[in-house]
Amino acid sequence: MVRTNEAALPHAGQPEATEAENAAPLFSLRQKRLADQVYEVLLLQIARGAYRVGQRLPSEPQLCNEFGVSRPVVREALARLRLDNIVRSRRGSGSWVEREPSDAIATIAPSGSIAEIVRSYEFRAGVEAEAAALAAQRREGRDLQVLARSIEVLAAALKRNEVGAKADIDFHRAVAVASRNSLFIQTVDMLSNSMRDGITVARRLKQQSNSDRIHQVLDEHEQVLLAIREEDPDRAREAMHRHITASRDRMLGFVTD
Repeated sequence: MVRTNEAALPHAGQPEATEAENAAPLFSLRQKRLADQVYEVLLLQIARGAYRVGQRLPSEPQLCNEFGVSRPVVREALARLRLDNIVRSRRGSGSWVEREPSDAIATIAPSGSIAEIVRSYEFRAGVEAEAAALAAQRREGRDLQVLARSIEVLAAALKRNEVGAKADIDFHRAVAVASRNSLFIQTVDMLSNSMRDGITVARRLKQQSNSDRIHQVLDEHEQVLLAIREEDPDRAREAMHRHITASRDRMLGFVTD
Protein backbone atom coordinates (compact mmCIF):
# COMPACT_ATOMS: atom_id res chain seq x y z
CA MET A 1 0.00 0.00 0.00
CA VAL A 2 1.22 3.48 -0.81
CA ARG A 3 2.24 5.64 2.14
CA THR A 4 1.95 9.42 2.19
CA ASN A 5 1.98 12.44 4.44
CA GLU A 6 -0.14 15.30 3.09
CA ALA A 7 -1.06 13.03 0.19
CA ALA A 8 -3.15 10.92 2.53
CA LEU A 9 -6.37 12.80 1.91
CA PRO A 10 -9.50 11.75 3.84
CA HIS A 11 -12.42 10.04 2.16
CA ALA A 12 -15.06 12.36 0.79
CA GLY A 13 -17.56 13.15 3.51
CA GLN A 14 -15.41 11.68 6.30
CA PRO A 15 -13.77 13.62 9.16
CA GLU A 16 -10.09 14.47 9.15
CA ALA A 17 -7.83 11.61 10.12
CA THR A 18 -6.62 11.28 13.69
CA GLU A 19 -2.92 11.39 14.54
CA ALA A 20 -2.82 7.60 14.70
CA GLU A 21 -4.55 7.32 11.36
CA ASN A 22 -2.07 9.75 9.82
CA ALA A 23 0.70 7.35 10.75
CA ALA A 24 -1.10 4.52 8.95
CA PRO A 25 -0.85 3.71 5.22
CA LEU A 26 -2.76 5.67 2.60
CA PHE A 27 -6.55 5.54 2.85
CA SER A 28 -7.98 2.37 1.35
CA LEU A 29 -8.47 2.82 -2.38
CA ARG A 30 -10.79 0.68 -4.46
CA GLN A 31 -8.18 -0.07 -7.08
CA LYS A 32 -5.28 -2.32 -6.13
CA ARG A 33 -2.65 -1.15 -8.60
CA LEU A 34 -0.01 1.01 -6.97
CA ALA A 35 0.35 3.19 -10.07
CA ASP A 36 -3.40 3.96 -9.95
CA GLN A 37 -3.11 4.91 -6.28
CA VAL A 38 -0.17 7.25 -6.92
CA TYR A 39 -1.98 8.70 -9.96
CA GLU A 40 -5.09 9.47 -7.96
CA VAL A 41 -3.28 11.02 -4.99
CA LEU A 42 -1.18 13.26 -7.27
CA LEU A 43 -4.27 14.27 -9.24
CA LEU A 44 -6.09 15.18 -6.03
CA GLN A 45 -3.08 17.10 -4.74
CA ILE A 46 -3.06 19.15 -7.94
CA ALA A 47 -6.84 19.62 -7.77
CA ARG A 48 -6.56 20.87 -4.18
CA GLY A 49 -3.83 23.34 -5.00
CA ALA A 50 -0.76 21.61 -3.59
CA TYR A 51 0.81 22.13 -7.02
CA ARG A 52 -0.36 24.96 -9.28
CA VAL A 53 -0.25 25.35 -13.06
CA GLY A 54 3.35 25.99 -14.09
CA GLN A 55 4.76 24.49 -10.90
CA ARG A 56 7.17 21.56 -10.97
CA LEU A 57 6.28 18.33 -9.24
CA PRO A 58 8.81 16.64 -6.96
CA SER A 59 11.43 14.57 -8.77
CA GLU A 60 10.86 10.88 -9.42
CA PRO A 61 13.22 9.85 -6.57
CA GLN A 62 11.39 12.21 -4.22
CA LEU A 63 8.01 10.79 -5.23
CA CYS A 64 9.33 7.25 -4.80
CA ASN A 65 10.43 8.12 -1.29
CA GLU A 66 7.20 9.95 -0.46
CA PHE A 67 4.92 7.14 -1.63
CA GLY A 68 7.20 4.23 -0.75
CA VAL A 69 7.04 2.74 -4.25
CA SER A 70 9.45 1.90 -7.05
CA ARG A 71 10.40 4.26 -9.87
CA PRO A 72 8.43 2.26 -12.53
CA VAL A 73 5.27 2.80 -10.45
CA VAL A 74 5.89 6.55 -10.26
CA ARG A 75 6.71 6.73 -13.96
CA GLU A 76 3.47 4.95 -14.88
CA ALA A 77 1.45 7.33 -12.70
CA LEU A 78 3.16 10.36 -14.26
CA ALA A 79 2.60 8.92 -17.73
CA ARG A 80 -1.14 8.70 -17.04
CA LEU A 81 -1.16 12.31 -15.82
CA ARG A 82 0.57 13.33 -19.05
CA LEU A 83 -1.98 11.45 -21.16
CA ASP A 84 -4.72 13.35 -19.32
CA ASN A 85 -2.86 16.62 -20.08
CA ILE A 86 -2.61 17.34 -16.36
CA VAL A 87 1.20 17.45 -16.37
CA ARG A 88 3.86 17.84 -19.03
CA SER A 89 7.46 16.73 -18.97
CA ARG A 90 10.50 18.79 -19.83
CA ARG A 91 13.62 16.84 -20.68
CA GLY A 92 16.12 17.19 -17.87
CA SER A 93 13.85 19.29 -15.65
CA GLY A 94 11.05 16.96 -14.53
CA SER A 95 7.26 17.18 -14.69
CA TRP A 96 5.23 20.39 -14.54
CA VAL A 97 1.54 21.00 -13.92
CA GLU A 98 -0.24 21.78 -17.20
CA ARG A 99 -3.82 22.20 -15.97
CA GLU A 100 -5.75 21.67 -12.76
CA PRO A 101 -8.79 19.43 -12.32
CA SER A 102 -11.64 20.89 -10.30
CA ASP A 103 -10.98 20.73 -6.57
CA ALA A 104 -14.58 19.56 -6.10
CA ILE A 105 -13.71 16.22 -7.69
CA ALA A 106 -12.09 15.20 -4.39
CA THR A 107 -15.45 15.28 -2.63
CA ILE A 108 -17.65 14.10 -5.49
CA ALA A 109 -15.78 11.17 -7.06
CA PRO A 110 -15.98 7.85 -5.20
CA SER A 111 -12.66 7.35 -3.41
CA GLY A 112 -10.31 5.19 -5.43
CA SER A 113 -12.39 5.44 -8.60
CA ILE A 114 -10.79 8.21 -10.63
CA ALA A 115 -8.16 6.13 -12.44
CA GLU A 116 -10.78 3.50 -13.24
CA ILE A 117 -13.25 6.06 -14.59
CA VAL A 118 -10.62 7.78 -16.77
CA ARG A 119 -9.45 4.43 -18.11
CA SER A 120 -13.07 3.60 -18.93
CA TYR A 121 -13.42 6.82 -20.94
CA GLU A 122 -10.24 6.01 -22.88
CA PHE A 123 -11.55 2.55 -23.76
CA ARG A 124 -15.01 3.79 -24.62
CA ALA A 125 -13.71 6.52 -26.92
CA GLY A 126 -12.40 3.86 -29.28
CA VAL A 127 -14.99 1.13 -28.87
CA GLU A 128 -18.13 3.26 -28.88
CA ALA A 129 -16.86 5.38 -31.75
CA GLU A 130 -16.67 2.23 -33.87
CA ALA A 131 -20.09 1.12 -32.63
CA ALA A 132 -21.51 4.46 -33.78
CA ALA A 133 -19.91 4.03 -37.20
CA LEU A 134 -21.49 0.60 -37.59
CA ALA A 135 -24.81 1.92 -36.29
CA ALA A 136 -24.78 4.51 -39.08
CA GLN A 137 -24.49 1.68 -41.58
CA ARG A 138 -26.91 -0.78 -40.00
CA ARG A 139 -29.54 1.22 -38.09
CA GLU A 140 -33.22 0.69 -38.63
CA GLY A 141 -36.14 3.01 -38.11
CA ARG A 142 -36.82 1.63 -34.65
CA ASP A 143 -33.23 2.40 -33.58
CA LEU A 144 -33.64 6.05 -34.53
CA GLN A 145 -36.82 6.28 -32.46
CA VAL A 146 -35.14 4.78 -29.39
CA LEU A 147 -32.14 7.10 -29.74
CA ALA A 148 -34.32 10.18 -30.14
CA ARG A 149 -36.48 9.19 -27.17
CA SER A 150 -33.46 8.68 -24.92
CA ILE A 151 -32.24 12.20 -25.77
CA GLU A 152 -35.69 13.59 -24.92
CA VAL A 153 -35.63 11.83 -21.54
CA LEU A 154 -32.09 13.06 -20.90
CA ALA A 155 -33.05 16.63 -21.80
CA ALA A 156 -35.99 16.53 -19.40
CA ALA A 157 -33.78 15.20 -16.59
CA LEU A 158 -31.13 17.87 -17.14
CA LYS A 159 -33.72 20.64 -17.18
CA ARG A 160 -34.89 19.37 -13.78
CA ASN A 161 -31.24 19.64 -12.64
CA GLU A 162 -31.02 15.87 -12.29
CA VAL A 163 -28.03 13.72 -13.23
CA GLY A 164 -29.88 11.79 -15.93
CA ALA A 165 -27.39 8.93 -15.86
CA LYS A 166 -29.90 6.24 -16.87
CA ALA A 167 -31.11 8.12 -19.94
CA ASP A 168 -27.52 8.88 -20.93
CA ILE A 169 -26.49 5.24 -20.63
CA ASP A 170 -29.66 4.18 -22.47
CA PHE A 171 -28.57 6.35 -25.41
CA HIS A 172 -25.15 4.69 -25.57
CA ARG A 173 -26.69 1.25 -25.28
CA ALA A 174 -29.11 2.08 -28.09
CA VAL A 175 -26.15 2.98 -30.32
CA ALA A 176 -24.62 -0.39 -29.47
CA VAL A 177 -27.89 -2.15 -30.31
CA ALA A 178 -28.04 -0.33 -33.65
CA SER A 179 -24.55 -1.63 -34.49
CA ARG A 180 -26.05 -5.13 -34.68
CA ASN A 181 -23.03 -6.53 -32.83
CA SER A 182 -23.81 -8.08 -29.45
CA LEU A 183 -20.26 -7.55 -28.20
CA PHE A 184 -20.77 -3.78 -28.24
CA ILE A 185 -23.94 -4.22 -26.19
CA GLN A 186 -22.11 -6.43 -23.70
CA THR A 187 -19.33 -3.84 -23.45
CA VAL A 188 -21.73 -1.02 -22.59
CA ASP A 189 -23.45 -3.24 -20.03
CA MET A 190 -20.09 -4.19 -18.52
CA LEU A 191 -18.99 -0.56 -18.23
CA SER A 192 -22.33 0.81 -17.03
CA ASN A 193 -21.16 1.30 -13.43
CA SER A 194 -18.09 3.29 -14.49
CA MET A 195 -20.23 5.22 -16.95
CA ARG A 196 -22.70 6.08 -14.20
CA ASP A 197 -19.87 7.21 -11.89
CA GLY A 198 -18.37 9.44 -14.59
CA ILE A 199 -21.71 10.98 -15.56
CA THR A 200 -22.61 11.60 -11.93
CA VAL A 201 -19.31 13.31 -11.15
CA ALA A 202 -19.52 15.53 -14.25
CA ARG A 203 -23.13 16.57 -13.60
CA ARG A 204 -22.55 17.29 -9.91
CA LEU A 205 -19.54 19.41 -10.78
CA LYS A 206 -21.85 21.36 -13.09
CA GLN A 207 -24.38 21.78 -10.30
CA GLN A 208 -21.77 22.97 -7.79
CA SER A 209 -20.31 25.50 -10.22
CA ASN A 210 -23.78 26.73 -11.25
CA SER A 211 -22.67 26.38 -14.87
CA ASP A 212 -25.04 25.49 -17.69
CA ARG A 213 -23.77 22.76 -19.97
CA ILE A 214 -27.17 21.30 -20.80
CA HIS A 215 -27.05 22.49 -24.39
CA GLN A 216 -23.49 21.29 -24.89
CA VAL A 217 -24.24 17.79 -23.59
CA LEU A 218 -27.45 17.49 -25.59
CA ASP A 219 -25.83 18.84 -28.74
CA GLU A 220 -23.14 16.17 -28.57
CA HIS A 221 -25.79 13.45 -28.38
CA GLU A 222 -27.77 15.08 -31.18
CA GLN A 223 -24.68 15.15 -33.41
CA VAL A 224 -24.19 11.41 -32.92
CA LEU A 225 -27.85 10.74 -33.71
CA LEU A 226 -27.78 13.00 -36.78
CA ALA A 227 -24.78 11.20 -38.25
CA ILE A 228 -26.42 7.83 -37.62
CA ARG A 229 -29.70 9.01 -39.11
CA GLU A 230 -27.88 10.27 -42.22
CA GLU A 231 -25.95 7.00 -42.52
CA ASP A 232 -22.57 8.72 -42.30
CA PRO A 233 -20.22 6.31 -40.47
CA ASP A 234 -17.18 8.59 -40.50
CA ARG A 235 -19.09 11.48 -38.99
CA ALA A 236 -20.78 9.19 -36.46
CA ARG A 237 -17.41 7.82 -35.38
CA GLU A 238 -15.98 11.31 -34.99
CA ALA A 239 -19.04 12.64 -33.15
CA MET A 240 -19.03 9.80 -30.63
CA HIS A 241 -15.28 10.08 -30.03
CA ARG A 242 -15.60 13.83 -29.53
CA HIS A 243 -18.53 13.37 -27.14
CA ILE A 244 -16.78 10.82 -24.92
CA THR A 245 -13.57 12.87 -24.83
CA ALA A 246 -15.54 15.96 -23.82
CA SER A 247 -17.38 13.90 -21.21
CA ARG A 248 -14.06 12.86 -19.70
CA ASP A 249 -12.94 16.49 -19.53
CA ARG A 250 -16.20 17.49 -17.87
CA MET A 251 -15.74 14.70 -15.33
CA LEU A 252 -12.28 16.03 -14.47
CA GLY A 253 -13.60 19.58 -14.29
CA PHE A 254 -11.57 20.92 -17.21
CA VAL A 255 -14.40 22.29 -19.35
CA THR A 256 -15.40 25.88 -18.68
CA ASP A 257 -18.31 27.88 -20.09
